[in-house]
Amino acid sequence: MHSLPPPVLKEQLRTEALARRDGLDKAFREEAARAITERALGFPDLRDVTPVGAYWPIRSEVDPRPLMAALLERGQDVALSQILHPHLSWRLWQPGDVLIKGGFGVREPGPDAPEVFPKCLIVPLAAFDRRGGRIGYGKGHFDRAIAALESQHPVLTVGLAYAVQEIGQVPVEDHDRLLDIVITETELIRTKPL
Repeated sequence: MHSLPPPVLKEQLRTEALARRDGLDKAFREEAARAITERALGFPDLRDVTPVGAYWPIRSEVDPRPLMAALLERGQDVALSQILHPHLSWRLWQPGDVLIKGGFGVREPGPDAPEVFPKCLIVPLAAFDRRGGRIGYGKGHFDRAIAALESQHPVLTVGLAYAVQEIGQVPVEDHDRLLDIVITETELIRTKPL
């Protein structure tokens, strides 16, 4: 199986991981999102960083909205991604802001929302490993966004996932950016030494 070229292997692993994620009961996903939020809020490295870039959930992704609301409550700015294919822009967000349907059906702020450059990114994923390897949807938006932000300042990258999305090893290519932290309903995984 591992003799497949990385893009082909990633697609196979993505399909399998998304099937596991999609198979989770809705009530379980909601409870898991609450547990992930609590774990994230207790993570000291996330306490004072601002702005925090996040994503609006699609499909069966971990819902980051409770975390986004809690970050705002404790005084941190939150930005949502706006797809300007092949790149992402980050626009400030508050609950109640009107969101428009952007690329790939993702809800995002309009172009009039102020642009920011997050110091932390909350990242969606299809699959992950304990080294911080991540498989997304295959378009490379978040990898490019992380690289662009890292050219300006350090960026803390936090993947949100259900434990069933973990795989043994993500095939990593040159353009892939490893996550610093992965938070699931069962644990917070530091992927790099302190």
